[in-house]
Amino acid sequence: MSTERYDALVIGAGMSGLAAGIRLAQFGRRVAILERHALWGGLNSFYKRGGRRFDSGLHALTNFARPDVKSAPLSRVLRQLRLRFDDLHLGEQGRSRLHLADLRLDFSNDFSLLESEVSRAFPAQRAHFASFVRAVREADPFTAVESSASGRAFLREHITDDDLVEALMLPLCWYGSGRESDVDAYQAVILFRAIFLEGLARPRGGIKPLLDLLIARYKAEGGELRTHQGVESVLRDARGAARGVRLDSGDELLCDRILSSAGYVETRALCGETSAALDRGRLSFVETQRVLARPSAAIGATHTLVFFADSLRPAWRRPEAPVDLSNGVIACSDNYADNEITPAGLMRVTCLANPETWCGYAEDSYGVEKDRWEDAMCAAAAPFAADPRPHTTQVDCFTPRTIVQYTGHVGGTVYGSPRKRLDGDSGIANVHLIGTDQGFVGIVGALMSGISIANRCALVAS
Repeated sequence: MSTERYDALVIGAGMSGLAAGIRLAQFGRRVAILERHALWGGLNSFYKRGGRRFDSGLHALTNFARPDVKSAPLSRVLRQLRLRFDDLHLGEQGRSRLHLADLRLDFSNDFSLLESEVSRAFPAQRAHFASFVRAVREADPFTAVESSASGRAFLREHITDDDLVEALMLPLCWYGSGRESDVDAYQAVILFRAIFLEGLARPRGGIKPLLDLLIARYKAEGGELRTHQGVESVLRDARGAARGVRLDSGDELLCDRILSSAGYVETRALCGETSAALDRGRLSFVETQRVLARPSAAIGATHTLVFFADSLRPAWRRPEAPVDLSNGVIACSDNYADNEITPAGLMRVTCLANPETWCGYAEDSYGVEKDRWEDAMCAAAAPFAADPRPHTTQVDCFTPRTIVQYTGHVGGTVYGSPRKRLDGDSGIANVHLIGTDQGFVGIVGALMSGISIANRCALVAS
């Protein structure tokens, strides 16, 4: 058994882990990122099927900002990681839509479009919506240590029409809420800014070029990336403080600090600690990707994203059925500018799923159920965009079972614990949370999470 010593170890080579590793290495720390799998990226990774590369989680890069907007989260992240905006090769969204029952509100990276759509559909709410937007712009969501305030209540402080409240809640929940039936108020601010005030884009070539940039930057600073080296447990001293990790191989690595993107519940389990039931996430997804013989727009799917629901009161909670077909997200990746998918199209449909059901299927029935529900998801999404099935050349689908396999998240939870720890406190000395359960969401949010906790907990305190 070998033993090495590091200034810091990072568990997980997702976006937050890579950002934390870069930041630590920039300050001369000896750091290793430990990844159980062969590929990096975590929930935002890539894989190949039938000779084609697929992204496992990329609908959109939120928080889009042009390089002259120096105060934007994306600009701050790029400065901290010493990356150039032009290296991202971002293509902006075209026109996207909130589509709940008969209500349609279009939006784009030009915020005035959403303002005009709200004025059209809800003329009596024009001043109320403007009041809400001012409150979002003036809020500082990054200073609170923890927040359990209701995002829906925050919207209702300004907007008096519940139909508009629910329409705006739908994308906020879908792009970052681990809390059933609501979203934390601070996250509502972050997400509204990220989706509507800043906007959406997609890296040309998908997630892999962005991950390649991060890996290259990390290694250039002297950081070590150790794949196929999962963490079996965290080693602790007589006082209970972390002093290193034991790998699946039995090797032990010693360190001063651990930054973990495994999740709050999962990280505490590695430390031999339990977690309260309220800390366990319940939300997971089934997602299908269909490669089309023609561009998405050519079959009638002209929007980049469609957040859809068959009623004006969509449910954001774990369904009793294997999949909730009543609401979801449709993403047409070839409707971003500067895309490389044409002449083919690529349509994703994502719906809420019951992880216990999917993880409990026997092997001989799992594939059958996946095919059945994948087809039903496409049928449910068709009235809100187009039916991809007659135009499909290739299909791939993941379920909560897939998420468990490749991320280790208990129950396949995508947004982790409903209770976030903005200060990164795991409850274990020398162990700091980064990523989803720290509380910043999206790709840019995950990068910010790794940077901020590395700065606060590993650099200042060491």
